[in-house]
Amino acid sequence: METTKIKYLLHLADNGLILAQRLGEWCGHGPVLEQDIALTNIALDVLGQARYFYQYVAELDGNGQTEDHFAYFRDEREFKNLLLVEQPNGDWAYTLMRQFFYDNYMQLVYSSLLTCKDTQIAAIAAKALKEVNYHLKFSSEWVIRLGDGTEESHKRIQQAANDLWEFTGEFFKPASYETELFNEGLTPDSQKLKSAWETRLGEVFAEATLEIPANTWFQSGGKTGVHSEYLGLILTDLQSIQRAYPGSIW
Repeated sequence: METTKIKYLLHLADNGLILAQRLGEWCGHGPVLEQDIALTNIALDVLGQARYFYQYVAELDGNGQTEDHFAYFRDEREFKNLLLVEQPNGDWAYTLMRQFFYDNYMQLVYSSLLTCKDTQIAAIAAKALKEVNYHLKFSSEWVIRLGDGTEESHKRIQQAANDLWEFTGEFFKPASYETELFNEGLTPDSQKLKSAWETRLGEVFAEATLEIPANTWFQSGGKTGVHSEYLGLILTDLQSIQRAYPGSIW
């Protein structure tokens, strides 16, 4: 049975796992070798963060499961990742705007979790924060570079922001398990995160000469297992070997 804390840990872990799968699709396809390697390293970082959280879930679950169980043998409706991270890569602009939206958010989440009453969550957050600080620097610099670049690059990164904007509201719409843990002093205040996220977004967009999308309607549901059609396709690829040959190792 999933406790409230396990649900939140799975949310954090699933974000990293699914985003790593998306970023991994860029391996060998980046615009230049340096950026190809950088994005692959970011994928490995967020996958590593997911592993730490899955390992803690396995420890709390107490049913003898390993981290692999939670990655390979849960169905789509059991995943609690943000809808944003499962969205297709699109072009380079789409991928970097998705990354910037996510990095901006997770940098604030991990910063807040440094003081979490659960010392293991705080320790994972401390390690992850060192990585996410770099991720945010990388993605924000690319948003500025594309936005304040050529007419074509500006057009593409603005379109990416417009199209992905509807998935950002879910950051600040807490699921019931987040609200319960917040009341226990274990999770961040979503409204404080929103204010800080919007401030940093405004600074980067101003330098990138980009407009913040005006629409105020947002998609939600990923945190509670209601996903887009894309997650099922990701999991089909991710889980295929273990589903076909359970217990396989290499």
